[in-house]
Amino acid sequence: MSVRTAEVAPRPPGSSHKSRKSVARSERIKRRRAVALFAMTLVLPGSAQLVAGNRRVGRAALRIWAILSILALLAALLALILPEAALAIVTFGPALVAIQILIIMLGLGWVSLIVDAWRLSHPWELQRRARLTLSVISLTIAFTIFGGFIAVASMVSAQHDLTTTVFGGGGDQVAKQGRYNILLMGGDAGRNRSGLRPDSMTVASVDAETGRTVLISLPRNLEAVPFPSYSPLHARFPKGYRCSDGSCMLNAIYTYASEHRDLYPGVQNPGAQATKEAIEGATGLTINYWALIDLKGFESMVDAVGGITMDVYRRVPIGGGGSKISGYVEAGKNRHLSGFEALWFARSRSDSSDYDRMVRQKCVMNAMLNQFDPITVLTKFNKIAAASQEVVATDIPASEVDTMINLALKARGLPVSSVAMMPPLINPNSPDFSLVTSTVQKRIEASEAIDRPVTEPAPAATPSAAAKPKPSPSASKDAQTDDVGNVCSV
Repeated sequence: MSVRTAEVAPRPPGSSHKSRKSVARSERIKRRRAVALFAMTLVLPGSAQLVAGNRRVGRAALRIWAILSILALLAALLALILPEAALAIVTFGPALVAIQILIIMLGLGWVSLIVDAWRLSHPWELQRRARLTLSVISLTIAFTIFGGFIAVASMVSAQHDLTTTVFGGGGDQVAKQGRYNILLMGGDAGRNRSGLRPDSMTVASVDAETGRTVLISLPRNLEAVPFPSYSPLHARFPKGYRCSDGSCMLNAIYTYASEHRDLYPGVQNPGAQATKEAIEGATGLTINYWALIDLKGFESMVDAVGGITMDVYRRVPIGGGGSKISGYVEAGKNRHLSGFEALWFARSRSDSSDYDRMVRQKCVMNAMLNQFDPITVLTKFNKIAAASQEVVATDIPASEVDTMINLALKARGLPVSSVAMMPPLINPNSPDFSLVTSTVQKRIEASEAIDRPVTEPAPAATPSAAAKPKPSPSASKDAQTDDVGNVCSV
């Protein structure tokens, strides 16, 4: 039996070359198609599905994208036209939770569209090298986009944690005679620790319209501080907080009230409440809110914003007292200080007095006020929020955070004036509180007169104030009333 072999017709000349060109052309078309589908998904999520996949999914995704774009534009306009309303939204707990969930869902949705665009590009039809490249690019883009959404959601979560953890509420939301008076206390221990004594006490009196601020400092060793009649401590100390051994100073009131919590039933922080009442009795002001700042944790806060730049008007030791001096915060103009340096500049006791420390603390406050701009807060928000939860306790409610932020933004760039209750104005051992209250009132009136229309007559200056010479640069560091910018400048 014989086997006949099939005859194979010879290929036309050049047919093999044409076939290879056809395959290469087809490969290029497939790659371009894949790249186009990815580009469409990145620019207009859902457009790839509209032209090459499930059109219903594509139309839904494009509608969502259009709605979100409109909402983003409206949000930007709201922030420009009504910043208070925008701040109210981003400080409202339930709204933050809803925004966080929405962000995560949008991230997952976009990643799903990217994966589907990869499927629609038919990667199995591509050459191995092109297929691997396409897969790697797809994964990289998907992880990058989802990572961005997670980062934004993390910022929203940090904002939610900050508003619910730090801003406990309980303060007075009504401006007093057109001003918000906020008591700032600095201590060397954490919140609610036994025996805490505020190391510094300053009232920031802020104009509710302009944000112009007056800082009123009171020394920690102020004695015989009177309590208002509504204070639970008024009955125990009707003639002021005094005792025979001289230990009843202003900074000891926090500890006393913390140890006698029964006097403040239902009050979360009796020490802060009692100190606020004492400050009201001493200054004649009604305090809206208090904020307690852990001075050690303050270091983390400054580092969270990348340090602060300020004039250091004199060389300040690092250490001293019960510890060895390990260095100095050197004097200089526009010095950039780390959190460690800023902390020691504010708190150092070595080669210093309480009154000099009061001035230095106001200088640090002023520097932070001017450098906590919206861009810094936005780009470093997670660090600031994390530090704030360890640093700050306050009775400002979350619903009023937008008001306080708005006032802070108004205050930026405006000169901050100050008054310090220290010798020779008053004797801390036997203070004249009528002089304290009148001095505070005059300083506030002088600050308000700056923004008063010229047609409105300003209050007549007292003879002593009119005759008072402007302090020289060398004396300004010890001035009791002065523009903080001048006091802190080199």
